[in-house]
Amino acid sequence: MNQQAEKPRMPDEVGVPDPFPYMHPVMKANYGNWDWHDRPRPGVLHHVSKSGDEIWTVRAGTQRQMDVFTIRKLCDIGDNLADGHVRFTTRSNIEYMVADEAKVQPLIDELEANGFPVGGTGASVSMISHTQGWLHCDIPGTDASGVVKSLMDVLYDEFVQEKMPNRVRITTSCCQINCGGQGDIAVNVQYTKPPRINHDLVANVCERPAVVARCPVAAIRPAMVNGKPSLEVDEKKCVACGACYPPCPPMQINGKEETRIAIWVGGKHSNARSKPTFHKLAVANLPNNPPHWPEVAGIVRKIVQTYKTDAKHWERMGEWIERIGWNRFFEKTGLAFTKHHLDTWTGARKTMNMSAHVHF
Repeated sequence: MNQQAEKPRMPDEVGVPDPFPYMHPVMKANYGNWDWHDRPRPGVLHHVSKSGDEIWTVRAGTQRQMDVFTIRKLCDIGDNLADGHVRFTTRSNIEYMVADEAKVQPLIDELEANGFPVGGTGASVSMISHTQGWLHCDIPGTDASGVVKSLMDVLYDEFVQEKMPNRVRITTSCCQINCGGQGDIAVNVQYTKPPRINHDLVANVCERPAVVARCPVAAIRPAMVNGKPSLEVDEKKCVACGACYPPCPPMQINGKEETRIAIWVGGKHSNARSKPTFHKLAVANLPNNPPHWPEVAGIVRKIVQTYKTDAKHWERMGEWIERIGWNRFFEKTGLAFTKHHLDTWTGARKTMNMSAHVHF
């Protein structure tokens, strides 16, 4: 038994780690026994159990990629002013749990003094869920993290207060095939042209059958070019999705002219009041313009402000658009209806917004 106890713990590859060893004692003691909760102020959640125990959660926005100094700073704040327990949300917020209400305000003051805004709860613009882009992805058309920084700079006031009609979930992704999700507003990359193929490198770098199999519209086939094994693309079939680039970098789909950004609106995952919905295109062909993406940030802010002014209480963005109609949405936001809003792909069952599956 002693030898077994000293054996290092083996990695568990079947999902997320067991949360209980890291859980706040009050949360662990009252697991499954909570009675009610409220929000005393933006960024603070208050839960009360059936046994009378109380716990306050303070949520602060953080960047998704953090240096060691920032991580140590956040941990020091948790050790000195909270109860030493934290968790990160899927939207890159850090949450501190405290069992004493007197600790809440000093914790808020310390977080904000160090540049970590407290908010993101209730009817606010919550922190944007995003991918890592240029940091580690093999197919990024843009840097989603940079776009998030630009967007939250202009939406900061809506993060630290709860004055929207309902919560606003924003997502960004670095390409249009791997990441991202349904959101009230989604900022996604568009690849606008078929890949440019470096035929001299394909045979040395790519496993051609795997590249052919990866194309969702069967637009890629093997070919001999200048006496070398390579690939060719049927541009009439190609939908410029970029799926061929990760297994075959010589099929380049990124570039100043090829890579654009689109903004989609009206998606949601929840079943509250209305069924989950796919988002739909609002603006296409925006410039992929780092490091501040001013065109994207300006349009997102315009959409958010129009929704805030015109929507009814508790309406999500998609519900607001469905109520007023798409014609009025474009009129109120001042956005143009262009050819990019017409779905002309004959491979679609009805429209690509109707199904998550590709049918032929």
